[in-house]
Amino acid sequence: MAAGVVVTLLPMTPMTPMTPTTPGTDPLLDRALVEEATKKSGLVWVEGPAGPSRALWHVWHEGAAVLVGDGPGEQPLPGLSDGVEAEVTVRSKDKGGRLVVWAATVAELVPRSPEWEAAVGELKGKRLNAPDGEAMVDRWARECRVVRLAPRAGGLRPLPEGSLAAPPVPTSATTRSPVPASVPRLLFRKRRG
Repeated sequence: MAAGVVVTLLPMTPMTPMTPTTPGTDPLLDRALVEEATKKSGLVWVEGPAGPSRALWHVWHEGAAVLVGDGPGEQPLPGLSDGVEAEVTVRSKDKGGRLVVWAATVAELVPRSPEWEAAVGELKGKRLNAPDGEAMVDRWARECRVVRLAPRAGGLRPLPEGSLAAPPVPTSATTRSPVPASVPRLLFRKRRG
């Protein structure tokens, strides 16, 4: 005698259709969108009261984007001082297009405070090519600023129309000399032994 399998079919309940929401209608969804998009993007465009948008690297930590800069070898943070408002544009990490634009309140963290230490703990793991390795934390405490961009309630902005392309911001960064034309050949030249 073969053992049989008994299957009980339950009546199906109709699913509630999802209704799309527009930005600004549900604060929890807006907050989740800002957080998830900003977490996944390693680069945000920040426009403060001092001028044009700048591309800045950041980490998402305890509900805000945290940045380090304004010191030797670090990114400039012009106009991002304590208490000012800034506009943050988050781009897609894989496609590079704008995902979300949100308003932020800037807070400068006091060096060596518990908030600063927690933020720097996250930042140091993401800082690429630091010239001084583990000593960078002491350098950041002495010579740099760590700022926190906290999303404002109801601060989700509509995506702008058009490309918003702008000329590059003036910089003192230069290349020391042109790359020699023979470099590609040198890289692939076989060793003679």
